[in-house]
Amino acid sequence: MTFEELGLSPQILDGISSMGYKTATPVQSQVIQPILAGRDILASAQTGTGKTAAFLLPIIHKLITEPHPEDHINALIIVPTRELAIQIAGNMEGLGYFTNVSSIAIYGGGDGNSFTTEKTALTSGVDIVVCTPGRMIAHLNMGYVNLKHCSYLVLDEADRMLDMGFSDDLMKIISFLPEKRQNLLFSATFAPKMRTLAQKLLQNPVEINIAVSKPPEQIVQEAFVVYEKQKSPLVKHLLKLQDYTRVIVFCSKKQNVKSLTADLKRARFSVEEIHSDLEQDVREQVLQDFRNKKTKILVATDILSRGIDIDEIELVINYDVPNDGEDYIHRIGRTARAQTKGTAYTFITESEQRKFKTIEDLLEKEVTKAAVPEEFGETPEYNPAAQKSSFGGYKGGGKSGGGKSGGGKFWKKK
Repeated sequence: MTFEELGLSPQILDGISSMGYKTATPVQSQVIQPILAGRDILASAQTGTGKTAAFLLPIIHKLITEPHPEDHINALIIVPTRELAIQIAGNMEGLGYFTNVSSIAIYGGGDGNSFTTEKTALTSGVDIVVCTPGRMIAHLNMGYVNLKHCSYLVLDEADRMLDMGFSDDLMKIISFLPEKRQNLLFSATFAPKMRTLAQKLLQNPVEINIAVSKPPEQIVQEAFVVYEKQKSPLVKHLLKLQDYTRVIVFCSKKQNVKSLTADLKRARFSVEEIHSDLEQDVREQVLQDFRNKKTKILVATDILSRGIDIDEIELVINYDVPNDGEDYIHRIGRTARAQTKGTAYTFITESEQRKFKTIEDLLEKEVTKAAVPEEFGETPEYNPAAQKSSFGGYKGGGKSGGGKSGGGKFWKKK
């Protein structure tokens, strides 16, 4: 199903298109229309199924097409961890880019300045708040947060929040909300405790159970545990092992795309780069040259991981670990299409190990850790349980107040 068929507004469709999405995932196809119709939702959907967009898109649509109080909090999304809050805020920034819907991510671990910024947004009014329970409780206890006009409540990874002991915190936060609201509850399972929570919160919900998709079996998946400085030399080493005709190297940052492309060109590889800094006509020409095998290697951001129709891609390299399982599946799914075989390599630095372990949990399998040639020297041990979060102290939230250049505040008042 296309997003146009779901009846979303043109501004939202522009945001979807800019992020490279072409068709809705199963959870999006099944959830968006009931949410637009005002129904409560009880959905079993894991990370990697596209569930974030499944609830963000219809909420953004309703905020720009239906009357709602200004200068108030209109939607509250509660999540178990700051990493998930940051991720959802990043998705919100992209999907809502062409709208005037404002948002902020609220989570612990920051300094006094971040708390002050959050307080300002909460008191002045912001359309969508993405928060962790403890941090939101801290603001509520100060007495300045007004949730009486909040029309939408989303509990994402609700089962995990219950496992982490947030049940009382959730109920306390919900006690500040109006009784008349739309409730959307997402969980990886329908365990008995989830049913109990659903009975307390939901009114005649639509129940949806989505099984996460897995990469095709014909894709050979391997990972290399490396230091950052070893990545570019290892890419060149792998590319020399075989005379590939089509290869995509995915990077999570545009700067990595640019620097790696320059390095490969110096080594005389047939390579071009593709990312959002390039004009549309340039991107189209780069893709055309790749289709015609004029260019053998593309170094790209996730702008290329969805919606491209190019077969016979023999190798995909994840230069950076993708942000979530969905991105990983879409990236490596560029190879082994039309029943052909393919190979997918992923480079894992120390700070990315926990993130990759999350992807392995989603895949329900451990990806083989291939040996890095001895000539590259010592490499890190793969021990994700011992690694700190790769997100560090990064603060995210909503659409930037600095316009399309991306600078400025973390929230934007309409």
